Amino acid sequence: MIVTLAAIGRLKASDPEQGLARDWIDRAAATGRGLGFRGVRLLELDPRTPAPDPERESAAFLAALDPAAQLWLLDEGGEQPGSAGFARLLAQARDSGMGEVVLAIGGADGHGAGVRARARRSLAFGTWTWPHRLVRAMAAEQIYRGLTILAGTPYHRA
Repeated sequence: MIVTLAAIGRLKASDPEQGLARDWIDRAAATGRGLGFRGVRLLELDPRTPAPDPERESAAFLAALDPAAQLWLLDEGGEQPGSAGFARLLAQARDSGMGEVVLAIGGADGHGAGVRARARRSLAFGTWTWPHRLVRAMAAEQIYRGLTILAGTPYHRA
């Protein structure tokens, strides 16, 4: 299975959040290979809108995704499975034969109706509101953490 972290907007390579996200994505890819995960990747989408436009951003998401991929939204109103619960969700998706899971980070005004309708699941990092740049790094770290939990490494100490 492939795990994709898809985000509206592009960060510069020099942005610290981009460096963190890429580092954890690379670590996750290496850890996941031995667990039946064929890849972990970061996909940045830039619909080139002059102002936030959830519907155009939604269309960009849907155009970029494999129609067979399972879409999970990162949204403040989503379920909060915790790190171990998230690891179980990844394992269940992999074990069910899912080819790809996409974790979607929307734009400044959230997800559009098209992406919401297509999503199979919605996940949240608690009830706080987080900047999208940090969510990208946090989601990449949680993907890595989830895979290390599945691998039984000592990274997750809770």
